[in-house]
Amino acid sequence: MTTQKVEQLKQLFEGIRRAQSDGRFSPHKPLLLLLALARAQQGAQRLTRLEDIDPQLQQLLREFGPTNAAKSRHYPFWHLQTDGKGQLWEVVGPASLLQRNPGATPNLSELKQDSVFAGFSESVDKSLKQEPALIPELGHLLLQSYFPETLHADIAEAVGLDLTVTNHRVEDASESYESVIRKKRTRAFREMVLRAYEYRCCVCGFDLRIGHIPAGLEAAHIQWHTAGGPDIGPNGLSLCALHHKLFDLGAFTLTPDSQKIVFSEHAVSGTRGLTGELQHHGKSALEPTSAEAKPGAHFLEWNWSHVFKREARTLVRI
Repeated sequence: MTTQKVEQLKQLFEGIRRAQSDGRFSPHKPLLLLLALARAQQGAQRLTRLEDIDPQLQQLLREFGPTNAAKSRHYPFWHLQTDGKGQLWEVVGPASLLQRNPGATPNLSELKQDSVFAGFSESVDKSLKQEPALIPELGHLLLQSYFPETLHADIAEAVGLDLTVTNHRVEDASESYESVIRKKRTRAFREMVLRAYEYRCCVCGFDLRIGHIPAGLEAAHIQWHTAGGPDIGPNGLSLCALHHKLFDLGAFTLTPDSQKIVFSEHAVSGTRGLTGELQHHGKSALEPTSAEAKPGAHFLEWNWSHVFKREARTLVRI
């Protein structure tokens, strides 16, 4: 496959319409595409019924999507056919359904009919079969575009996608330059946030160092960078690796007004005692040393709306 065709294929995946331009987060399309890539990698049929993948798609959206995202899980099964001028995704079904305006989404029951199938277009499927190494590359592209790095391995495992790239491609000079700039920006953001919290996790106070190097501490974006969250102090929290993962999974968040730590009703602690994670529920997060780095209420509101698994446990007044 020529380099030009490979780039065209990547552009199809990068060009899917996002519900993120105003800060909203909708993982439906990327999760369905990742699931389709995993099926292609495993040699499954190009087209599938929604009924056959519905349980897995429902679980994916419950785990990695906003609250109630699973209720609209059938949307991408239908709407992906209009992305990339119809070159990426195909829907096959009765004429009465296909002649419907693409914006008129069939309901879940209609798309679960035995005669309705969807999947990659024939040209995309052919490309993936000709060059299987493209599958993990496209998987990485979707994950990097839509989800924080803390969730990449979990999502890949959940969809059954092997992200090992067996045929590494040499990127062009401009892409390499952008990659270097992004790494520098990420390092600068991390240092700024960790310094503001005096190299401590703002939830549990974890502050282990190996010599002079902080270990297991990470700078978390409150509004995900992939959803337009900026690399600035008010959009950052200093978290240990465990609490960063739990934060990105929506197990807890900070209240926008008082910045108290609140855990989701869906988060269950095995010990329930003072040694369990729920010991932090209702407590105030550690504050940054600089007022300029104080978490922004609008970023916390975004996290509450798009990541936190609502509803919150009852907040105990302390």
